[in-house]
Amino acid sequence: MLYPELFKSLESARWNMSTDIPWDQFERDRISDEQLRTIKMNAVTEWSALPATEMFLRDNRDDSDFCAFMSIWFYEEQKHALVLMDYLQRFAPDYVPSEEELHKVRFEFDPAPALETLMLHFCGEIRLTHWYKRAAQWHTEPVIRVIYETLSKDEARHAGIYLKYMRRAIERHGDEARLAFARIGVLMANTKTAKALHPTNLHVSKARYPEDSVQSQLPDPGWLEQWLDTQIHFDDIWEQKVINGILRNLSTLLDTPLQNAKDLSRYRRAMVARMGGGAENSQQAAG
Repeated sequence: MLYPELFKSLESARWNMSTDIPWDQFERDRISDEQLRTIKMNAVTEWSALPATEMFLRDNRDDSDFCAFMSIWFYEEQKHALVLMDYLQRFAPDYVPSEEELHKVRFEFDPAPALETLMLHFCGEIRLTHWYKRAAQWHTEPVIRVIYETLSKDEARHAGIYLKYMRRAIERHGDEARLAFARIGVLMANTKTAKALHPTNLHVSKARYPEDSVQSQLPDPGWLEQWLDTQIHFDDIWEQKVINGILRNLSTLLDTPLQNAKDLSRYRRAMVARMGGGAENSQQAAG
């Protein structure tokens, strides 16, 4: 089992919301209404760990080890929402999201293949690591900068743990797992399609279409693109950092050099050929 050691490592890295955030260093003249709105949107987005956890527990009923890890992941992700809301409650209470706004992002996700979902969230954690690094740089108020830096480190740790479960999946499922990870990786590492691609803005409920993503349920559904493009300026250089992180980790995981999405696409095609053409079709049908 991975959970016992993961619990110890995450417990040792855990930060305290009361003592590790320098609340007394707040500078009111260095925070704007525009920035406060983005903090609210991030808080609501982080709250969506609730339906994601419900999805993971449902779709991984046969994996108690991974579901046990969800207890930590869920706690830490909800803590992210809480620390952002605490910031707003202390310094700008008019921007604290309402319980109704928080509850709106909780809806049932459609069942999905566990391996592909694992890979999606691994990529999502890498992306959030860099989004929050950039957000910390964009903000000018000292306390919120520390908060975003803290969240970024948490997301990086989560990515590392998802990678451990991906490695275990390859040990258990072999080429089926390799193909699942490569298939999602091609999408996530393609510069033409990857920008803003994160589990919270993917279509996850056919019955709710077109309002079938977490982002569509936010108080401002168009917030994410504005945040990335015109506020934190998550440009091509930062996007490449995300893609490089995905490819670097997949190169080690799959034991093959991957310099770009084309390399990964070739790897995927080779896996399909090795497993027989029906393998990709069956995975696509499952997705």
